[in-house]
Amino acid sequence: MQDLSWFALQVRPRYEKIVSYSLTAKGYATFLPVYERNRRWSDRIKQSEVALFEGYLFCRLNPEKRLPILLAPGAIRLVGIGNTPAPVADDEIATLQAVARSGARVAPWPFLQVGQRLRIERGPLRDLEGIVIDFKGSRRLIISVSLLQRSVAVELDRESVHPLAPIQPWTQHTPILGNRITSV
Repeated sequence: MQDLSWFALQVRPRYEKIVSYSLTAKGYATFLPVYERNRRWSDRIKQSEVALFEGYLFCRLNPEKRLPILLAPGAIRLVGIGNTPAPVADDEIATLQAVARSGARVAPWPFLQVGQRLRIERGPLRDLEGIVIDFKGSRRLIISVSLLQRSVAVELDRESVHPLAPIQPWTQHTPILGNRITSV
């Protein structure tokens, strides 16, 4: 499995877990990062576990032998350029897996290409790198998956980060809910 790459698999909305279980049962390595989201109903608030990247999961495979993957119920396509699947960078998957293991609070976040890059110096996320933003007085590390053009935000301790590049201001003020990432 060492020579296989991670690929992003687009799936039908809310089919992420079904496709992940199906592929795992067939012997494929999958990674489906999920988080807890509060959903308001008319009479209550319910917590539910949803995919961090809605409509996507990651699968380690040989792209030349992708037909069994695409035949999984709910699978749509491998993400790529044109009809050619493009692998997701191993370091991006490793970063997401480290966040999943850490139990840190995360939430989906708009994809960012600019901003200050930081390295976490201490704690369960030590040595991870990402883009940092300041949101309502607390710092968040933005971890991006370039191929999907999606990102997640992880809450940070101000004292645990070290700048890697000059500051580039980013001023989006989108509300973020505190959540924890896990994987299925």
